[in-house]
Amino acid sequence: MQSRNLKALISKIILFYSIFYVIMKLIAVIFQNAWPAPNLILAIPYIIFAVIGWIMLKKETFSWFYVIAGILVISLIRFYETEWIVGIQQYFN
Repeated sequence: MQSRNLKALISKIILFYSIFYVIMKLIAVIFQNAWPAPNLILAIPYIIFAVIGWIMLKKETFSWFYVIAGILVISLIRFYETEWIVGIQQYFN
């Protein structure tokens, strides 16, 4: 597989995962009475990745920086998500 194709593939995965994550957080807040503040705050990085990914997809230019940052940020958030949700909720209450 060529490097450009790999960059494009991983960038698209990050883009679609980010969109999916934001939609799932919105559904949880709206329909399942999840805590709004922590869920929406933790969705902010995904919104940023989705917007940047959408722009890159439209321009058909993909960046290794986006790929590496996406993998690191998504992994970090998913690993600490439950602790951060509880901590953010306690902070705002």
